[in-house]
Amino acid sequence: MQEVAQNVEYSIVAEGLCKSYGAMKAIDNVSFKIAKGEILGFLGPNGAGKSTTMRILSGLMPATSGRAYVCGVSVANFPKLAQTHIGYMPENNPLPEDVRVAEYLKFRAAIKGLKGGEIRREVDEVMEVCQLQRKASRKIIGNLSKGFKQRVGIADALLGHPEVIIMDEPTIGLDPHQIIAIRELIDSLRGRMSVVISSHILPEIELVCDRVMIINQGMVVASGTPENLRNEFLPVDTYKVSASATFEEMKAALEPLGFGFKIETVAPKNSEGFATYALKTKKREPLGDILIKELSQKMKLRELYLARPTLEDIFMAATRRSWEEKREGIFGSKNQEMAK
Repeated sequence: MQEVAQNVEYSIVAEGLCKSYGAMKAIDNVSFKIAKGEILGFLGPNGAGKSTTMRILSGLMPATSGRAYVCGVSVANFPKLAQTHIGYMPENNPLPEDVRVAEYLKFRAAIKGLKGGEIRREVDEVMEVCQLQRKASRKIIGNLSKGFKQRVGIADALLGHPEVIIMDEPTIGLDPHQIIAIRELIDSLRGRMSVVISSHILPEIELVCDRVMIINQGMVVASGTPENLRNEFLPVDTYKVSASATFEEMKAALEPLGFGFKIETVAPKNSEGFATYALKTKKREPLGDILIKELSQKMKLRELYLARPTLEDIFMAATRRSWEEKREGIFGSKNQEMAK
């Protein structure tokens, strides 16, 4: 009898995945779920275990232990069946250099089990979605730009209407214009397919993904929306202020407000007499108008704004915490909780 996941409403379920090479663990007790139609950003330093996890989910590599399900199908027990639900685009996607785009995609469609007129319809559809039809369908793949080669890889992954798309570094090596084009393409898949994206370009992940999962040292160290992760790892609002006040004058002006501001000097006074400060508070409420009103009565203000932590800030805070918790020996017990 086919083994299925307990929660088949999820496109992907990973339960305690481990992969060992001798004494070295590439991933250790990795657990998470991906909802149908969700776009997940999968982040981690080089060697953290991202590609290993993706290859296990895609049925290209067996796990040492643990279980993985794709659309309710056990990847370990039924890898070929699981792969029919997945479109996989590996990092540095290998493409034949001397074949035309349309010919390559027809060949790949046939390998995936499509037949006859179905092949032509599918290839035309994915080329249209990836904007290859008008500009690149008859071109030799070796003559394409890096951005268009990535589009061919994504088109290949989309063949057969898989429920899950896994992309390992889809924007690597692209220029800003090409990155935007790939971002818009991925965004167009939202709600239609579950998408897992591994990338080092963190601003792109934040723009396109519904949820972020961070892996470090082979273990999940954070999972949630960017906003939830800000609240968890950086629970402080920071206001950047350019003002004529000295440090002591700024301190005296803030104390009566009662918001517990901690002041850091970012830059001393410049030739025009303005210093830049970072005002940090645990009060998670809009304080910009209050600060402008109160501070402008006591000093000259040039600029004041709320500096929201970026995904890069969250990434650094999460990985740093995992190192600290591992040294203290308390990390392992928290791994599964953060992966839910």
